[in-house]
Amino acid sequence: MTIALLLTWIGTACWGVCFWWMHRLSSRQEMMLKELHDVTKRIEKLSKAEHDLIREVHPKVDEIKESVKDVSDAVSSQSERRASARPASSR
Repeated sequence: MTIALLLTWIGTACWGVCFWWMHRLSSRQEMMLKELHDVTKRIEKLSKAEHDLIREVHPKVDEIKESVKDVSDAVSSQSERRASARPASSR
């Protein structure tokens, strides 16, 4: 009878330790999930800011490409005029 009572108390103590351990793990997991949630919010905020910057810069990129193409066309047309204006002997 004493062995059964002793094993009952040991089993109850084990349940208590197990409950405490699971509560501790759960608390740590909850903290980790909160940190992860905060990190994802920061990433979303940065991503939105980056997206807005790209959207703001994108039309300017097209304008720059057009400007570069205009300059390239002007330079190539000047080069062609100079090449045709040179005498044949100097080529």
